Amino acid sequence: TEPIGLYNLGLTCCLNSLLQVFLMNIRFTGILRRIKVPSSPEQRKNNVPYQMLLLLEKMQCGKCKAVSPTDLAWCLSLHRVKLFVQHDAAQLFLTLWNLLKKQMKKPELVEELSDLYTICIQEHLACQKCSFEVKSNSTMLTLPLPVLDANSQRLKTLEKSLQYFFHPEELTGQNMCFCQQCGRKTTFLQSMKLIHLPQTLTLHLKRFCFERSSHTHKLSHCLPFPQELDFSEVLTENQCQADDSEKATWQYELFAVVAHSGSTSCGHYCAYIRSLTECKWYCFNDSEVCQVSWDDVKCTYGHSNLYWRETAYLLIYMKKQP
Repeated sequence: TEPIGLYNLGLTCCLNSLLQVFLMNIRFTGILRRIKVPSSPEQRKNNVPYQMLLLLEKMQCGKCKAVSPTDLAWCLSLHRVKLFVQHDAAQLFLTLWNLLKKQMKKPELVEELSDLYTICIQEHLACQKCSFEVKSNSTMLTLPLPVLDANSQRLKTLEKSLQYFFHPEELTGQNMCFCQQCGRKTTFLQSMKLIHLPQTLTLHLKRFCFERSSHTHKLSHCLPFPQELDFSEVLTENQCQADDSEKATWQYELFAVVAHSGSTSCGHYCAYIRSLTECKWYCFNDSEVCQVSWDDVKCTYGHSNLYWRETAYLLIYMKKQP
């Protein structure tokens, strides 16, 4: 059937866009279809994965151009996800994912969900006066990529943003760390190294900037992103902590773009998604769904003089199949 839209219940464009990104991902829906159905009506009403599955089934009936996500929205409200307010897509994505992971009762499905989305990073701190080092591994759901460097100069491509994210930073002055070996605060070199990338990779472009006045403004300048992305070519050897077999899987194709238009206080979200079965791009704008071209998707690169236009905020890439 043709892709189906979701009716806006009142400021639910952010939720609708993220639901479309989840439900158009056939690897995610493959996990969703194997969940354990809660036994009681009350449990089913409160269960996010189950309500998402019901919504998927309703969408795949294909009897109308759009369906209402009312039951899922009210289910989310029971878990303190506010309705009828503007959400930040990166924060809501994390909230939805955590609720899905928490309520999937089968351990093997929780593990599959984690494998599908989780990034693994090694954080590295090295004293510049002696040989003392601290290394720790951590996981992330999204890579939060800057669009400006430390001097507030704009980063001109997604590849430059990725390289800057993994570029070592010297901690000096007030940012110095205590070195156990030196017995005092010293200059440290802080860096992050990439260990593992998931099958579905989410990149968060940090376009909302906080000023000292506590006012938030949007960075709308152009940041091109490619249809195909090979991390082993973008990052240097020093920015990776992975063997050759892992790096061989770091070739990606763009799957979806969650775009934001308007300002921080008055905005709207929509999603551009490439159908994995048809290999066609669609724009999901609440109840309206239409086929688009790659040139239409590129319109979300951004433009500093077109503040209110759609600007890419989340980029979702999928591993190329060998």
